[in-house]
Amino acid sequence: MGLLVVGSLGLDTVSTPFDRVENALGGSATYISLAASYFGGPVRLVGIVGSDFPEQYIKTLENHNIDLEGLQIVEGGKTFRWSGKYHYDLNVRDTLLTELNVFEKFNPIIPEKARKAKFICLGNIDPELQIKVLDQMDDTYFVVCDTMNYWIEGKKDDLLKLLPRVNVLIINDSEARLLAQEPNLIKASREIRKLGPEILIIKKGEHGALLFTEDIIFSAPAYPMEMIYDPTGAGDSFAGGFIGYLFKSGDITPDNLKCAVVYGSAMASFCVEKFSTKGLEQLSYLMIKDRYREFLDLSRFDEK
Repeated sequence: MGLLVVGSLGLDTVSTPFDRVENALGGSATYISLAASYFGGPVRLVGIVGSDFPEQYIKTLENHNIDLEGLQIVEGGKTFRWSGKYHYDLNVRDTLLTELNVFEKFNPIIPEKARKAKFICLGNIDPELQIKVLDQMDDTYFVVCDTMNYWIEGKKDDLLKLLPRVNVLIINDSEARLLAQEPNLIKASREIRKLGPEILIIKKGEHGALLFTEDIIFSAPAYPMEMIYDPTGAGDSFAGGFIGYLFKSGDITPDNLKCAVVYGSAMASFCVEKFSTKGLEQLSYLMIKDRYREFLDLSRFDEK
């Protein structure tokens, strides 16, 4: 049955203080799928591109055991494009260009065999489309969802209809405060979980991630890195590592959710080491496991 990922695919032009790339592989579904692919498959991707989407990017996805039956290729259409510039503080980013192109009329059609998927990751797209995806599924077991301030402010009614149907919501700290209308993250997490998702993950960038359930609050560290080349896709890579590990293990107990958060953080750390998806393309499960152990060492101490 595999793991279902629905989201955007795009061509990104990214500038940082260190370098610049043009028309690089991007999109939420791309990063999620590549990160999840190392934990077993197949990963079934549903998205849309134009006929200008490079064949080499198709092969990159296929080489990672990503099933592209659900990828719509619009003949004569142009792929979603985004351009951004990061400053020396890589948490600060200017969006220079957004061209939705074929993505503007994206209507996710889930292939028959993908409708039986038990694990689903809904990338950051219109919550109305996320609802359409769930309406096509036969019997979901575990749904992870991402969203952003644009949808919280502009499509809140649809988002509130979606949240009771998901198990995990992944957002960053500013989005959590916006959604809950509460500056304190502990209080905000409580209010957001009342909206439906029993599990909330708040990403804090270079400060790690927080996991909230009814009974636990877990703080995962960020990986100490000497150089971050490109933060684009880090959050989506986190989501891919998180759901990929849970899909592989089939275990959603609280202790294993903590492990999944650390695996998500590990995949995000690989992502930012290179531009675009390059940091995710040449990994092995052994490399990921080694970095997972490094994360454990970061926060392990002996009681005196």
